[in-house]
Amino acid sequence: MQKSMKKYFWLFALPTLIAFAIAFLAPFIMGIYLSFTKFTTVTNATFVGLDNYNKVFATPEFMNALIFTTKFVVVSVITVNVCAFALAYLLTRKLKGTNLFRTVFFMPNLIGGIVLGYIWLIILNGILNYFGVNLTVDPKYGFWGLIILLNWQQVGYMMIIYIAGIQNIPGELMESAKIDGASKWMTLRKITIPLVMPSITICLFLTMSNAFKLFDQNLALTDGAPGGKTAMLALDIYKTFYNKVGSEGVGQAKAVIFFLIVAVIMLLQLSITRKKEVEN
Repeated sequence: MQKSMKKYFWLFALPTLIAFAIAFLAPFIMGIYLSFTKFTTVTNATFVGLDNYNKVFATPEFMNALIFTTKFVVVSVITVNVCAFALAYLLTRKLKGTNLFRTVFFMPNLIGGIVLGYIWLIILNGILNYFGVNLTVDPKYGFWGLIILLNWQQVGYMMIIYIAGIQNIPGELMESAKIDGASKWMTLRKITIPLVMPSITICLFLTMSNAFKLFDQNLALTDGAPGGKTAMLALDIYKTFYNKVGSEGVGQAKAVIFFLIVAVIMLLQLSITRKKEVEN
């Protein structure tokens, strides 16, 4: 049976590999090449070396977007995971109506990003109008608006992952801790959190990658206003590529740099958290 499976493995894997090469690998390689060219279409690309990359760092827009995105990622990863874990912990305490609460908290994740952005634009501007301001008056309003939006969308999804992790903790461990007189805080710190590390790894990866890649919510909520100060990297790349004639190569160079930054950070995060899983 095993020999038969090995014999036909590549036959069954080939369609998927071809689709992967056509839909991802070929465009990815082409994108890297185009980042070193000046072009309007892929057929009229002219090689310009590192000129596009020099232009990326010569303009303040990219660095502003990078700083804004970094701040956003740090705050959103902390708030989303803390809130999600707290809700998961509460909803595994055998309280009444936990299934209803799980459903309610998860539902915002089902709403599309652009729709969600416009919903929160109306809500937040409605509140801020009482104080004579709106989301685009000051970058801090747009920043915290995006934080609230992402938390509302992502907390329920991460909560489900944390609930699965908490429910996998052996009951006898919790009973032993209780018998030994461990406080709830000590049980949480010494047993629950270490044994939920696989869930923490997954949630950190998802929240960090989603925060870095945030685009449609940013477009709908602030569109980078005021003056591009709330534009995240994905939105800045989009505007460079599509809104500035002759800057397609610069936009592609930004996309390559963005990919490298996210890839390095995500690999580091996975490496660090997986080591803690092994230790525990």
